[in-house]
Amino acid sequence: MGSEFDSFFHRAQSACGVKSQSDLAALLGVHRSAVTQAKNKGSVPGSWALALSRRFGTDPEWLLTGRGGDARGHGPAPEGYVLVPKVRARLCAGGGSLETEAGVDGYFSFQSEWLRRKGRPEHMALMDVVGMSMEPEIRHGDMVLVDQSQTGIFAHAVYAFGVDDTVLVKRVEKRPGTLVLLSDNRDYAPIELRGQEVEGLRVIGRVIWIGREL
Repeated sequence: MGSEFDSFFHRAQSACGVKSQSDLAALLGVHRSAVTQAKNKGSVPGSWALALSRRFGTDPEWLLTGRGGDARGHGPAPEGYVLVPKVRARLCAGGGSLETEAGVDGYFSFQSEWLRRKGRPEHMALMDVVGMSMEPEIRHGDMVLVDQSQTGIFAHAVYAFGVDDTVLVKRVEKRPGTLVLLSDNRDYAPIELRGQEVEGLRVIGRVIWIGREL
């Protein structure tokens, strides 16, 4: 029985026309050594499956595990557009959300030129928001676009954060020795982090767009 990498590579060959490990590295935009390391470990980063799925219209879960669909997946993006995955993880604007699995529920098309002005499209994902702590700017039920390549913290910007098993969306403020996660809704108290608490904070990415149904 082959490794997870071998199975992934075989599916990438059949669905995406990958001919070699060097070819795979070029398509993913990674160094050849990264592919060698993945092969030696026998595992594959989930972001690789997402990257190939955006480019070739394949089902990322099928690429990664062989389950959940087939090579056809969601179909290619229209010309001039990029397909951004909507993941099952939900950002909490309130007391905390434990729904942090990274499965993909579907894809939304965005103009590629617009996305590139905002950040790195290959690292973007859409997530639902639950809770009211960021109202009125971000409301319960909104969908936000998160750029996971933007993890450097800028004051007053809005980010998706991971705190233990909770995923939060908060505005951030820097104070001497302290990082403060702020809610736009003043009924919610700020979350102040110091020392090791700051080190344990995971910056998932910056929120760069909000979508809302009326």
